[in-house]
Amino acid sequence: MRFRHHNQLRAFTIVAEHGNFTAAADQLNITKGAVSHQIRQLEDSLAFSVFKRLPRGVSLTDKGQELLLCANQAFGLIERKIESLQGADSRTLTLGVTTYFASRWLSPLLMDFLHQHPNILLRLQPMIELIDLQKNGIDLAIRWGTGDWKDVDTSLLFNCPASPCGNTAISDQVISKGLEYVLTHTTLLHDSENSSAWEEWFSAAGFTYHNPENTLIISDPNMRVQAVIDGQGIALNDSLVEQEQSRGQLHQLSDAVLDNYGYHLAWAKDIGSNEDVLALSNWLHSQVRH
Repeated sequence: MRFRHHNQLRAFTIVAEHGNFTAAADQLNITKGAVSHQIRQLEDSLAFSVFKRLPRGVSLTDKGQELLLCANQAFGLIERKIESLQGADSRTLTLGVTTYFASRWLSPLLMDFLHQHPNILLRLQPMIELIDLQKNGIDLAIRWGTGDWKDVDTSLLFNCPASPCGNTAISDQVISKGLEYVLTHTTLLHDSENSSAWEEWFSAAGFTYHNPENTLIISDPNMRVQAVIDGQGIALNDSLVEQEQSRGQLHQLSDAVLDNYGYHLAWAKDIGSNEDVLALSNWLHSQVRH
């Protein structure tokens, strides 16, 4: 039987990207109920479930994971063919990166890449969430985390462990009342709704993690740093905040760190051999070695 639910299939990839119906509805500019209806239609036509419904969001089933990989590859091929038919410049290379990482590590080094590769037009695409790279035209991305992402291929750029940071007032409270007390009575800042970083850090520090009600999600890392400085809570910050620490604006609250976290290069699984992507990847690794 011929498959005829391509609109629902696209909605499926967007829900999978965000992990919940609400964010997908915002991107599709339709209601959450409409998204849910499209997914039910898709599952009815497939005769199998693509998502497990969770108290907070959804997760892919095994068959859903296989379908997502295939769908992303197919949509990526279509989008790249459209670009080629439109005469897109094949020498334009798009790097997805947070403004946090770009300003604190990458920006001062970029002129060296441009001098070494004058025929590559490099475009930096601000990226906060772990978005679908192909759909957003990103050839290569730099992501912070453990590198355990099923939707892309990855290569570790450099380790960059994270630990809790607070402002001076929070640091003083840790000294007077103890770290465990402060952690349970202060807002914990998260980078995303589904992030497990805080839970992993509590385990590494030997504390029992209780998901507190006083949490705040701030996806932009620059905004998260400023929120800590302003006394809005505690965040897991990596060593790229050393400037704020040297100024006394941020204080590391514990020696326990997430030592398996760092910055990774990520690219779509079906991107194949791309000389420009390889050139940028090799250059980034060379900057770390130097």
